[in-house]
This record gives sequence, C-alpha cells and structure tokens, in this order.
Amino acid sequence: MTPTRRAVLAGSAASVVALAGVAGSVRTRPRRPVPATVPGSPDARLGFVGDVMLGRNVDDRWSKEDPAGVWGSTLDSLRALDGLFLNLECCLSARGERRPNQTYYFRADPEWSLPALDAAGTAFTSLANNHLLDYGPVALLDTVGHLNRAGIANAGAGHDRGAATRPTVASAGDVDVGVIALTDQSRSYRAGPDSPGTAWTPLRRGDPRTRQRVTDALRVLDRRDADLVVASLHWGPNWEVRPAGGQRRFARWLIDRGVDAVHGHSAHVLQGVEVYRGRPIVYDAGDYVDDYVVKPDLHNDRSVRAELVIEDGRLDRLHLAPVEIVDERVERATGEVAAWVRERVRSLSGEFGTTVERAGRGVSIPLAPD
Repeated sequence: MTPTRRAVLAGSAASVVALAGVAGSVRTRPRRPVPATVPGSPDARLGFVGDVMLGRNVDDRWSKEDPAGVWGSTLDSLRALDGLFLNLECCLSARGERRPNQTYYFRADPEWSLPALDAAGTAFTSLANNHLLDYGPVALLDTVGHLNRAGIANAGAGHDRGAATRPTVASAGDVDVGVIALTDQSRSYRAGPDSPGTAWTPLRRGDPRTRQRVTDALRVLDRRDADLVVASLHWGPNWEVRPAGGQRRFARWLIDRGVDAVHGHSAHVLQGVEVYRGRPIVYDAGDYVDDYVVKPDLHNDRSVRAELVIEDGRLDRLHLAPVEIVDERVERATGEVAAWVRERVRSLSGEFGTTVERAGRGVSIPLAPD
C-alpha cells in the first residue's frame, strides 16, 4: 500500500515538531511511491518555462503589435499544452511609482500583456519574485487583480503575508494542479502582516518558518483535492549554472513532504534537471522572453520549455524543447542553438545521474521506470 499525500503531510507535521527536539534524533516519513501518479488516470501535458519579463523594450514593441507575437514560433506548441506555468518577472499595471534605489524596473501594460498570456494558454503565473514591487504596492495589487479577472491562477504575492503565501489551484486539462510559490530574492519586497508584498522566505529545509509555511500550504492543497502539487521557486544567485547544495537539499525535502514537481527560476540561465523519487526537479528553467543583454559565455537568451507528460495518470517523462529569444520574442531553437541547449541539459543533468535521451530537436528525461 502506497502512502497518500495526507500520510506524507502527517509525517511532515511531526518532523516540524521534531526539529526542535534532540539533535541527531531519527525521524521517519512515508516513502513517496514511484512512479508518481495522478488520480483519475488522465493524460495531460503541462508546460513550464522560466522568467517571462514583458516590460521595457518588450512592452514598447508588443503594445503596438499583435500581443500573441511575443511568443513567436513557439505559440502553436504553447497552445497545444493543457496549461502553461511561468514566472511573471514584472508587474502588470499602468500605475505606480518606482521604488527608490533599484537598478531595474519592470512593468508591462495590461492592455496587451493579459491578452498575450491568454493567447499562450497560461494556467498559472508565479508572482513570488524580485520585481513585482518595482512600482510599489499599487502596481502589485493591480497585477493580482488583473490576473484574477482574466481567470489566470497566481500565487506568491498579495495584499498581506497571508495572501502572498497562500497556495492556489490551477486547472490544466483534466488535472487540478496545486501550486506553492515562494522566493528568497529581495527580502525588502516581502509582504508584512498588513502590507502588500511577495512570499519571501528563506528557502532552506532547516528553517522552522519555511518548514511550517510549506506544511501549511500542502495541507491547504490537500483540502482542495489538488491532483498534483508544484513548488514554483524564484531562488538562488544570478548567472550560476549549477544549484547550490542547499537548493538541492531543499528541493528533495519538498518532494519528500508531498510536492510532485519543482519549478525553479531566477538565475537567468539553464541549470540541470534532477529526477528524485520519480519526480522532476527543474532547478532553473532560464529566461523564456525578455530584452536582457546577452552574456556570450552563458547564452542567457537560450532556454527550454519543459513539458511534463502525464500518461494514464502516471508522470511519464519530462520533454525539454529548446528555445531562444530573438528581438523581444521567443522562437523555436534549431541547428546549432538547439544542439547547444541539448548538450547543456545533458551535461548539467548528467551530474545528478539523470538519464537524458534525444527527442527530435530537444531531449526527454524518463520519470517512470520501465
């Protein structure tokens, strides 16, 4: 008999209490079943991309053209998904004042950016990042309001700490996906007990506040009967191609506690993928669309669209499709660029013992044993 998510949560609650106990004491927890399964045996394809920054030059261009054009030649692939999950690296507002002493400010006009997100079949946007408060609380609250009215699930920011840290459920085909959105970036942007901000928290498995916050979120999603749980994390330093040891430990802890997939972003570059107990950890998906200066040695204009393939209710594989940013839009990568992305994924993921197989222009990572 395999443990339910509720049983895993019960073990998680016990471990939070035990954290304050005697050092070195042994804690037990139910082992997650492999392969991972979804109730009802559905077939689905869920897409995950990294940072989507629709401000500055991207805003200037696409506010005057067809909003769907920002997705370039990837649009049909996005529409073929059952739902797209992304990190929204800007606020959506025509209001607000710049916060002082910031280097970069990202804001997009909702008149075009909301239709663009809708055109791509966006199911969920993470707002737990270091740019949602660039134009102050008015623009942050505008962003949440615009997304809610557009029917796009979101989490990671809100009018106070409770709202910012509250998980959500996004519908993607026949799968109800619970999402927990957290960030360890820009502590000054954190929501307070009575003030707007983001779901900032130390993303360390040993931090009691974080452990309790995750446990509480998982309980909420369990009560809401989420079929699958994703942790969307905006974390770690920029321009690092490998996750730190603490990130790896935290990601594995999340899966031990009931998360089914970890969706990382923030570094602006691709990092490797690890498979832990049949569940994918995308440490960093890179940047999907923006107007950033390209670092030739890191190729931050190249990334992937990660597609979690569910077959007959089983998390079967993760397909990674190479993409590149060209003139403020995202395009399917081909030729040398696609080859570079494939090799980057293969080499970095191989360091975790991950099996990476060629699949057309991209690669596929098996999740379920044969």
